[in-house]
Amino acid sequence: MQMNMSLHRALAFLEAGDWQAAHAIVQRIDGPLAAWAHGIVHILEGDYANAHYWYGRAARTYPGPDSVRAEIAALKAALASAPDAE
Repeated sequence: MQMNMSLHRALAFLEAGDWQAAHAIVQRIDGPLAAWAHGIVHILEGDYANAHYWYGRAARTYPGPDSVRAEIAALKAALASAPDAE
């Protein structure tokens, strides 16, 4: 449950464009959803090579830098349907 709450907080920061606050949260969490969020953080930061790495850790295809809003929306939907353990 704690991990899910942390990811929801990170998501709120991502939606606000505050990648630094989101990064402070997701860098301490393991799992594919956290890795996906971590990838989005690095897209917002402009560190596309690192974003590509984190998308790989999340087993997701790196979508490129222009898709950040769509990725945040998709992550939000995934978190809404995720079990509390993720």
